[in-house]
Amino acid sequence: MSTTPLDPAEQHDALVAALVDLERHVGAAGWDQPARLFALVLTDVFAAAEPELAGELGLRTTAEGGPPGALTAIEQEGFVPTDDLVADLEQLEWPDTVFGCAVSAERTFLPAGAEADIPDDPAAAAAHVAAHPDREEIRVVVGADRAGNTHGVARLVSRPGELLGAEDLVPGLGAALAHTLA
Repeated sequence: MSTTPLDPAEQHDALVAALVDLERHVGAAGWDQPARLFALVLTDVFAAAEPELAGELGLRTTAEGGPPGALTAIEQEGFVPTDDLVADLEQLEWPDTVFGCAVSAERTFLPAGAEADIPDDPAAAAAHVAAHPDREEIRVVVGADRAGNTHGVARLVSRPGELLGAEDLVPGLGAALAHTLA
C-alpha cells in the first residue's frame, strides 16, 4: 500500500527529510560518483512488510515515535546511468509499494557570465567546461513522491558545509522522477 494519511504539504516535509538524509549518505562516499537511484517507501509500510530488517536498520514507525509519513530509501543497485539521465528515468516505472523515488547526480557547471563562450558541439562544450577555471562541481539529490511533491537538495564542492534546497531546484529531473510514479 502506497497511500499516506498526510496531506501533500505534510508529506513534502518527509520527502525533504529523506533527501537530506540521502545527500549525507551519498556524500559520505565522496565526490566523483555516478548517478544513483533510490526507491522511497513509507517507513511504516516497510516495517510492516520487513519487521526484522526494519529493526536491524533502526527504523522507527509512527507508532514507535517516528515522524509521520517518514520515508525509507532503498538504493536500486541495478541502475546503470548513461550520459542522458532524464532518458534513463523515462524507462522506469515503480510498483504501487514505492511511494517516491530519488536520484543523486554530480555535474560540473559554469557561472552565468561564463556560459556565452560554451561551444554548441556537446563534446567540445564538455571539454570547455571541464577546463574552465571558474567551473563548479555540484551534487544534487532530487526526489518526487506520489503526493505530488518534488524537491531537490544540492551541495557545492566549494561550499561543503552548505546545503541548498528548493522544490524546483532541478525542474526537469523532478518532472522525470514524478513521471516514473504516474
